[in-house]
Amino acid sequence: MFLESMAHLPVLPAEARRILDLARTDRATARKALAQHSAADQAKLLLETPISRRTALLDLVDQPEEVIPALPAADVCLMARSIGLEEAGWLLSCATDEQLQASVDIDAWDGFVPDQMRLREWLAAFADAGEETMLRATRVIDFEVLVLHLRQRAIVVLKTNEDDWEPPDGGQTIDGVFYFVPRVMGDDMGELLSLIGTLFNNEYWTYFRLAQGAIWEIDVETEEWAYRWRRGRMEDLGFPDPDDARRVYSFIRTANLADLPAPSPVHVRHPSEDLDDEEEDPYLPMTMPPLPTETTGEHAVFRAMAALPDKDRERVRQTFLVLANRVAMADSLPLGEPETLEETVKRAAELTSKGLEHLMAAHGLAGADVLMRVSLERLFQVGHQLTPNKPAKKDEADASS
Repeated sequence: MFLESMAHLPVLPAEARRILDLARTDRATARKALAQHSAADQAKLLLETPISRRTALLDLVDQPEEVIPALPAADVCLMARSIGLEEAGWLLSCATDEQLQASVDIDAWDGFVPDQMRLREWLAAFADAGEETMLRATRVIDFEVLVLHLRQRAIVVLKTNEDDWEPPDGGQTIDGVFYFVPRVMGDDMGELLSLIGTLFNNEYWTYFRLAQGAIWEIDVETEEWAYRWRRGRMEDLGFPDPDDARRVYSFIRTANLADLPAPSPVHVRHPSEDLDDEEEDPYLPMTMPPLPTETTGEHAVFRAMAALPDKDRERVRQTFLVLANRVAMADSLPLGEPETLEETVKRAAELTSKGLEHLMAAHGLAGADVLMRVSLERLFQVGHQLTPNKPAKKDEADASS
């Protein structure tokens, strides 16, 4: 994969490497070595470990119920997907309500509407985690999302008082009042019935509203409200609004491609940092992969970063990761998939480097000097403009199908 293929990048932190190497011959001792760190330090070590190796390290955590809640919500989603949702029930049982909600917000949507197949996978994972986790999930997933999913999976029939009324064929019921008939023949609705049963046993009036909503609610209005609630939370997590993110593809006139506009630096705040009283800066929603730090790297933008003074290099590095985050939103890539991080960093690096090299050649400047004068977003736009038109990855898949 893109990031791991770079030989000059540290694949593992030294401590993570030591513990994983130890686990090959003595897992018990490796567990004890990891347990010597505090829960917060174990969480930090997990985040510093490449996604492809986190599962192995996570398997050695002795008390996941203390470590997992210390992780950023978006990273829990990535880790669950890395493990495989069919095997991630134990992880989700340790997750906080915020982490459960963020996982669905990040991974179970397709554009402006819920992705029903992915939501189905998450509901199955919550069911596998146990009734307590399923109940917590139903309390934090937007009611509108649950209504849409129930309407998509089943026809809900309300028993009437008519003497000749008969239950619908294939309908399943918990209370003899509402009958749930699968829309697709052969769909056992396992995880859906688990959700319905959990609500019936613990939150009856939510169950009642859900069944009624599946009968009477209008899809378009329900989708609009669901998207509004989710959009606000995504922005709180650090994901920009998709329409705003698409600004990275703004058109630049050919005559202006080599211009040197004023720089527009940005400081990125991490969730662990205190907010300034005057301003709320954007921050990264999840732990991003490390970037090359040598002047001989493959991409011009990383070579130029390496030549910057330490303070400026960190600012530009953070700004680049914000740009990669915006590219992921603009390209409508699946945010819950671990590969998305690598794809977006690679795309951002390629196009930003192309724009950087264009300005370096046009003005005879070193890459570091251009970075101090031109925003990375502008360089990305120039690079995109200089690249022959090619559909985004999602569009390519749609076209091929």
